Amino acid sequence: MHQDALVMKEIGGVRTPAQTATYITVNLEHWTKHNFGLWILKDAATGEMAGRAVLRHLTVDGADEVEVGYGFYRPFWGRGLATEVTLACLGFGFGELGLDSIVGVTSPTNLASHHVLRKCGLAFEKIFDRDDVRSYLFRVRHSKVLR
Repeated sequence: MHQDALVMKEIGGVRTPAQTATYITVNLEHWTKHNFGLWILKDAATGEMAGRAVLRHLTVDGADEVEVGYGFYRPFWGRGLATEVTLACLGFGFGELGLDSIVGVTSPTNLASHHVLRKCGLAFEKIFDRDDVRSYLFRVRHSKVLR
């Protein structure tokens, strides 16, 4: 996935093997510390790797947040999986983890992800710079889900 320029276009760009190894290490450390994080997604029918989902801590403008995210291999695009996995992560975050809010972070040009996040109840909150990259922050609060 990290080698596919089209898949990685909106989620940080192609990664070298060393960058991928660091990504995996960081996500495994998150699991060790928080007991949640990155999930690998497989097609239920074939067992083929479909992509990934994530619920993880990140810092936004100095504040600790929990982010929902996803990425899929191209053959799995357009099937509604991003919406399905986002809703599952929100359910886990609010239900099992007792979070008060969850954020989604996208690039300004990732209109498909803007649509998925809005469809799942997240609202655009602000523009911010993440690692010197302009990003959009969407948020949903637990109280909004309960209504």
